Amino acid sequence: MAFDWFKRKAKNITTSTDEKKDVPKGLWHQTPSGKVVEHDELKRNNYVSPEDGFHVRIGSAEFFDILFDGGKFTELDANVESIDILNFKDTKAYKDRLKEVKAKTKLTDSIRNAVGTVKGTEMVVSCMDFAFIGGSLGSVMGEKIRRAVDYCIEHKLPYMIICQSGGARMQEATYSLMQLAKVQAKLAQLSEAGLLYIAYLCDPTFGGITASFAMTADIIMAEPKALIGFAGPRVIRETIGRDLPEGFQTSEFLQEKGFVDFIVKRTEIQDTVAKTVNLLAAKA
Repeated sequence: MAFDWFKRKAKNITTSTDEKKDVPKGLWHQTPSGKVVEHDELKRNNYVSPEDGFHVRIGSAEFFDILFDGGKFTELDANVESIDILNFKDTKAYKDRLKEVKAKTKLTDSIRNAVGTVKGTEMVVSCMDFAFIGGSLGSVMGEKIRRAVDYCIEHKLPYMIICQSGGARMQEATYSLMQLAKVQAKLAQLSEAGLLYIAYLCDPTFGGITASFAMTADIIMAEPKALIGFAGPRVIRETIGRDLPEGFQTSEFLQEKGFVDFIVKRTEIQDTVAKTVNLLAAKA
């Protein structure tokens, strides 16, 4: 017996997810521990869950709003953007991937530069956006950091990089790896000029970022429970054939081993950065 009344005429369900939700999108957020926090409350607390202290991943727009006085800043080098240097193609053409991610995020690359005051002290901050191809390091990130350092040297300002990245961008091959030496050379010039460099490591900070400028700052801060390393724990475990220590690659573990100077909650980042700059900016 055929039950034609039960058969779907359309191949797929056509009702969109947004139409089916009872709660408007973005009104609440659930942390990994299962705690539910209203979005407005989360925003007021610098995107840190007051229930369990979980730091929700945010981008440069939110970080600039948190750090700079009144959320006011001037963006530098906004017109520098990624292009397909090598005509690279993996599962899709790199130029198509770039077009899609630029449209989705409204960003031109995985890092933004800004200058403004933090508790009255002027400084330059470069912040990575994980939403842009995993915050990956490519030729544009290296160039933007170079320009930010030159701006600091010209105006005698302290510098800070907020790191959140999966590592080098494979679609740019050797061009991405060349940025490690380029950035380190510029940071050496910053140090020679007697200017402070702070790194703030967020979840996650991996690959070439960790292997270079994320770990060579004058002061290395990190968010609580951020994952920081070069290779992932699975790769390391398979390579050495041993179980890893509990909490391996968390910011707390790295602080214990001396790789991170101190852990700073996002709710305290503005005050801590301002105090650090005022204490150490005149180190030379």
